[in-house]
Amino acid sequence: MAKLVFIRHGQSEWNLSNQFTGWVDVDLSEEGVKQAQNAGKLLKESGIQFDQAYTSVLTRAIKTLHYALEGCDQLWIPEMKTWRLNERHYGALQGLNKAETAEKYGDEQVHIWRRSYDTLPPLLKATDEGSAAKDRRYANLDPRIIPGGENLKVTLERVIPFWEDEIAPKLLDGKNVIIAAHGNSLRALTKYIENISDDDIMNLEMATGEPVVYDMDDKLNVVSKKKLN
Repeated sequence: MAKLVFIRHGQSEWNLSNQFTGWVDVDLSEEGVKQAQNAGKLLKESGIQFDQAYTSVLTRAIKTLHYALEGCDQLWIPEMKTWRLNERHYGALQGLNKAETAEKYGDEQVHIWRRSYDTLPPLLKATDEGSAAKDRRYANLDPRIIPGGENLKVTLERVIPFWEDEIAPKLLDGKNVIIAAHGNSLRALTKYIENISDDDIMNLEMATGEPVVYDMDDKLNVVSKKKLN
């Protein structure tokens, strides 16, 4: 029975300052480093032996993966980075303070932007400052698929091809997989593998730095789920 482990990255510097982050590449805070290191300790205590690691192309997730793997003496395992595991793109909201944005647009509107399954945030144009289209890490992508903003529905649509082409085959082969990513990319994957409804997924919270362990059967059904904390 294959094991699948999700870890949401530790607290980032913009989590700490209450800013919308999305695809902006910010680092872990000191607390975030401690959370990632603690995740490694929990994984070591669990005894899970991994065969493959996946993460996004954003620093906070990459470092979380490395701290966690180092903590369980498995930093050497194969690792793949992909933009498809990036956080949801918050469009023109990126960099804004969440409380100040709520004061300007109202709590209800900000709640809709943050939590609605299929409502998009205000979008960035490819020519706007801060657009991912100007970031070298996405230079090999078709410019038409680089988002100017995403909701959870769109995030799910870009995550699932990577699940189907890369992650699922490893699990079907009996490999143990660890994914260090972001609150919304992991919520999208959780929705898919647990078959959670559009309404219910909005209430799911992914705790920072706490590994979630799934046992998967040979048809990729979830047999059991537990948190390591």
